[in-house]
Amino acid sequence: FRDYAELCFRHFGGQVRYWLTMDNPYVVAWHGYGTGRLPPGVRGGPRLGYLAAHHLLQAHAKVWHLYNDHFRPVQRGKVSIALSSHWIKPQRITEKNIKECQKSLDFVLGWFAKPIFIDGDYPESMRNNLSSLLPEFSEAEKKYIKGTADFFALSFGATLSFQLLDSHMKFQQLESISLRQLLYWINSEYNNPQIFIVENSWFVSGTTKRDDAKYIYYLKKFIMETLKAIRYDGVNVFGYTVWSLLDGFEWHRGYSIRRGLFYVDFQSHDKKLMPKSSVLFYEKVIEKNGFPPLPENQPIEGIFPCGFAWGIVDNYIQVDTTPAQFLDSSVYVWDVHHTKKLIKVDGVYASKRKHHCVDFAAIRLQISLLQEMHVTHFHFSLKWSLILPLGNLSLINHTLVHYYQCFASELLRVNITPVVALWQPMIENQELPVSLAKYGAWENTETVQAFVEYARFCFTSLGDHVKFWITMNEPSVKNLTYTAGHNLLKAHAKVWHLYDKEFRRSQKGKISIALQADWVEPACPFSRNDQEVADRILEFDIGWLAEPIFGNGDYPEVMRAWLHRINSVDLYNFHLPYFSEDEKKLIQGSYDFFALSHYTTTLVGSEKEDAVKYDHYLEVQMINDITWLHSPSRVAVVPWGLRKLLKWVKSKYGDVPVYVMANGIDDDQNMVHDKLRVYYIQNYINEALKAYTLDNVNLQGYFVYSFNDKTAPKYGLYSYVANQYEPKPSLKHYREIIDNSGFPGPETPELLCPEELASCPECHFFRTRKSLLAFISFIFVAFIVTIFFITYYSKRVERRYK
Repeated sequence: FRDYAELCFRHFGGQVRYWLTMDNPYVVAWHGYGTGRLPPGVRGGPRLGYLAAHHLLQAHAKVWHLYNDHFRPVQRGKVSIALSSHWIKPQRITEKNIKECQKSLDFVLGWFAKPIFIDGDYPESMRNNLSSLLPEFSEAEKKYIKGTADFFALSFGATLSFQLLDSHMKFQQLESISLRQLLYWINSEYNNPQIFIVENSWFVSGTTKRDDAKYIYYLKKFIMETLKAIRYDGVNVFGYTVWSLLDGFEWHRGYSIRRGLFYVDFQSHDKKLMPKSSVLFYEKVIEKNGFPPLPENQPIEGIFPCGFAWGIVDNYIQVDTTPAQFLDSSVYVWDVHHTKKLIKVDGVYASKRKHHCVDFAAIRLQISLLQEMHVTHFHFSLKWSLILPLGNLSLINHTLVHYYQCFASELLRVNITPVVALWQPMIENQELPVSLAKYGAWENTETVQAFVEYARFCFTSLGDHVKFWITMNEPSVKNLTYTAGHNLLKAHAKVWHLYDKEFRRSQKGKISIALQADWVEPACPFSRNDQEVADRILEFDIGWLAEPIFGNGDYPEVMRAWLHRINSVDLYNFHLPYFSEDEKKLIQGSYDFFALSHYTTTLVGSEKEDAVKYDHYLEVQMINDITWLHSPSRVAVVPWGLRKLLKWVKSKYGDVPVYVMANGIDDDQNMVHDKLRVYYIQNYINEALKAYTLDNVNLQGYFVYSFNDKTAPKYGLYSYVANQYEPKPSLKHYREIIDNSGFPGPETPELLCPEELASCPECHFFRTRKSLLAFISFIFVAFIVTIFFITYYSKRVERRYK
């Protein structure tokens, strides 16, 4: 090996700056001579594997000294050995598990790194565990091997680092693909060496062609982690190399996977190289020397307009209709001498009084919590199944209706506008009355008329207090058949026209539908195929219900064309119903505003990569950008997705008033500082501000999801523990944004809003109780007149006696 190396140094040394004596000696020794899994395929067992490694280290040292003594002065190059490694983390944080992790790294990376970079000998953990299996270095050999590397050459990837790692080498701990942590460990373990990442990448399926999105996002993750190790951890990384240039034969996995930047059709005659999307991505990274902040992703300063709706959402408010003690007409005697308790007197009753809103103690608590937020609007849904249990007006839950009336009136009393949804689907019976759910739910056209009658009842009962209506809140297209969606649209339109014709003039409210609208982004930004997939998913997810209402009165053409295509080619038989001309006119324009709920952004691709996340019906592959921030439930935090969505709504449906009716993230209840939700609210609202100020989106409101953890566990701005509500830090942060009307800067002009009519609770109190005010005024005037007459006649009597 020394003679071979000398030949290479003499012939190529003038052009080569960096030399690697060997690539991954661990794989050569262990699987070439121990297990026999790889060439030369010798199944010599552990003893022969350790002996081969011993000789590899000696050969490497000879070559390094050869270059150092004879070639370095002239060629001025550097020599090292490429070592591969995995990363390992403890199953549980215990001292024993941490030692086992250290042992795992010693047995793979440290096996070769410690002799070269530390002291010329094997790790202590190997010496203690392997005894006679591990060969010995003489003192002279230790000195000869120690320091025989000019930099630390690291190989980190799927095959060399993980798939060829025997399970017993993990020592019952968990392997991880965290390159950053491995770099930090190498930095700490081997005295801050200069590190050159000489091989790094992941792989995609052998069937994947040129749109290799999965490869891109692994590459992005590894390069970002390298950058973090340099900037935040002080690791001295001076080079990075992607593996590999082109698709090829992948050792024991043959042609079943690909990892090249260039695609090769192995069946073709000329084996032409074709650049993949990953080439364009890597080219951009090199051009920009990393990931510089994009101007469009930088936060901006500015404020929202006067009258902007700042809201909070609670899917279903806490309903407690337990009667107050003041409604009990029974008479009690206090047994002060014996039992010390109240004893009910049979047959004796006091006069009954009417129900008052003050009787509902639960309302006062919820209102006080809402006041703490400084929100202007509160969004909640009614329970159709409880208000009309039989699905019609034959049985009405008047107590619950009175509760909703009281809740809405109390909101108005403290200057909070109630935003009320007539129906929101839930898991059990879709939150429909049992009689409707049992007979087809929205598949049945009778549900349409039942919904209209239910809406009429709600408008009549609550319309004096509610001026902001949602017909249907977040109908899930994932769980809708095309027939159900068809009926749902007709029901919404009929309710909108009902309100418009019979209630709008007297109640002066507004009404629309609220759609769930997560953004969909092409996984490969350079791929036309991925862009087509993203456009298609947006139409199926949002356009399905939005286009008939806000567009042309019919379903998106993309949907009809796609369904026609798959019905004619495959075994599918999906029928998208047709609207009559009258129905189109009924549905088109049945809105006063565009209300949407937005939580996250999804990446989609055209190449089938992961069968579990592939939708055969729409021919779309769901992709995960592993560099994105994620919540505990793995929901991606992608603030810029909201701005793109709002721009998309404007481009498709014009200058329609838009409300973000729900936007929120789950949290880990053990996290005290609530940092994720603070970050989420801050950045999503800032993206909404960009849409308003930079893109001229007619944005009129923003609502955070959710009110509290009791009704929406892990999503609330209030935690709920031991029957107590506690504000989270994110609540205080949201309140500060509301108080500032956004993100004012030093040059932001002061927002001077005209004082609203209901600017104080006291004013609203008197306006809503005019009869009471008139009665008090009458009593006061009568009292003054009476005093006047008494005084007048008293003085006349006095004069008469005088």
